[in-house]
Amino acid sequence: MINLRHIEIFHAVYSNGSVSAAARALNVSQPSVTKVLRHAEMLLGFPLFERAKSGLVPTEDAHTLFAEVAEIQTRVYSLRQASQNLRHGRGGTLRVSALPSLSLSALPDAVARFLRDHEGVSFDLQTVHHDDMVRRLYERETDIVVSYEVPPAAPVSHRWLGEGELVVLYREADMPDAPPRIPLEMLKDRPFISPIQSGPIGRLLSAELQRVGVELTEVVSARTFYIASALVKAGVGMTIVDNFTAQAAQAPGLAFRPIQPSLAFDIHAVHLQNRPPSGLATAFLKVLSEVIEAL
Repeated sequence: MINLRHIEIFHAVYSNGSVSAAARALNVSQPSVTKVLRHAEMLLGFPLFERAKSGLVPTEDAHTLFAEVAEIQTRVYSLRQASQNLRHGRGGTLRVSALPSLSLSALPDAVARFLRDHEGVSFDLQTVHHDDMVRRLYERETDIVVSYEVPPAAPVSHRWLGEGELVVLYREADMPDAPPRIPLEMLKDRPFISPIQSGPIGRLLSAELQRVGVELTEVVSARTFYIASALVKAGVGMTIVDNFTAQAAQAPGLAFRPIQPSLAFDIHAVHLQNRPPSGLATAFLKVLSEVIEAL
């Protein structure tokens, strides 16, 4: 049975019309082309070319065989090109999911920076919530999830990308003399928009409020950080969100300050244990980590 090398040589000779032209096209010696071609004819049991004054003339069997191998050779070429692109950081599609708070700030900045140096790369970007990330990975809807939490008891691995921090988002007119860092006690008796209570950030905030013994005056409970941010813009009150959400929500008259003491959380790139990030994905995660650090 002939192999891919036989197919490559036959395809080159058939397409170029001679052994010498095929050798130049493949950047190999003429004797090696002749040797592989003869071996292919021996395995097949019939000649592929006849010699004529004009050069090599394909036999009828060769015409039939070429119609079968042309698609194979095209696929082999595509495979080689894709391998070269991956090796040099070109081409390929990166499927990345991220929490909404990262999808409107850190992730777009990282994608824009990455594409400047990696032509031909495409992205499939999605937003995801913590309670859905494992399903997305299992069902191959995404390859990497950027999140604040690594799911326990799941066959996943992760890479640490950096840290985020909880901040107070408010209208400057409501707190014109805000210090560089705001203690939670300063928020007492002020209209407070309560962010989501579940997830790692919700648990982090709840634990700190309990630790310092502060009870805030909740006027609205918002299911997402973006709703909470929109309510701040509308003048309903102030809220506590992650610094990425606050960065994306910036508008004239709004400000944000970190909490005193600092309430930080980790950011991870999560993937299935049996599907580690490709070289291209690893390069992108490095850029994303740099963007997160800058923010």
